[in-house]
Amino acid sequence: MTGFPLRPMTADDCEGVAEIRIRGWQHAYRGLVPQPYLDALDVAEDAERHRERLLRSDAGVVNLVAGTEGGELAGWAAFGPYRDGDARTADAELYALYLRPEHIGRGVGRTLLTEVTHRCAAAGHRTMYLWVLKDNTRARRFYERAGFGADGAEEPFEVDGVEIPEVRYAKELSG
Repeated sequence: MTGFPLRPMTADDCEGVAEIRIRGWQHAYRGLVPQPYLDALDVAEDAERHRERLLRSDAGVVNLVAGTEGGELAGWAAFGPYRDGDARTADAELYALYLRPEHIGRGVGRTLLTEVTHRCAAAGHRTMYLWVLKDNTRARRFYERAGFGADGAEEPFEVDGVEIPEVRYAKELSG
């Protein structure tokens, strides 16, 4: 079908997902996030955070992984209810979508995003949101090609004392 089979993430995937997330950050955010922060990211610590979240089983949060024919993990996405501060709303949010850098441009991201969007629409969510670094033009183009658009909301987050602006994207879903 897609060449990148999707399945729910399991505890056995935590180290692979952590590696995908960290390598994804180091690749996509070079020059956007302080380099010492990117260099200090630790796969073992990140894997443990993923394990804890899976065990906690956050309400409505879904983690999907995309594999390759050889069984390697190529990408990961996490999504669920939109977070408005501490409150969860009836809308959906893509919390994360990361790929191994060598799989960028091969359809893994599109496969994951299409499935996430489909599941959110099927669950009855009317709008899906995501946050993306304002200066991450490659990711912004990717989301725009998928029908998302910046809705005017911006928020900075801080990394090592540096404020990095994010913009919110939205897409209306149909059931």
